[in-house]
Amino acid sequence: MAARLFPAVKFVIKGGLAGAAVYVAYDQGLLGSGTQGAEALKKAQAALPPAIQEWTRYIGWELPPTPKFDFSPSDSWNKGVQTVMSALSVAPTRACEYTVEGWKFVKDLVK
Repeated sequence: MAARLFPAVKFVIKGGLAGAAVYVAYDQGLLGSGTQGAEALKKAQAALPPAIQEWTRYIGWELPPTPKFDFSPSDSWNKGVQTVMSALSVAPTRACEYTVEGWKFVKDLVK
């Protein structure tokens, strides 16, 4: 009986942890728009270093200071989307150019 119950309990615990992770991500705004995600990142950047320092003092470890960086996920996302859309918009023209070049090359080989 216990041998069949253990996998079920393990599955329920894993499912509960996964559900809790999704709920926390949704509650913090990580699954929303880009601006909500950027706000959540700023909030995490403000809250995590003091918490990590407190835990390292409690445990007795010494970690190097956290690096400071200015990163906006929404700007990076927008830049990536613009790059992809730009590449897709010129793709038909480039395909025609490369086809013409390929035919010229093949014609020169045949001559």
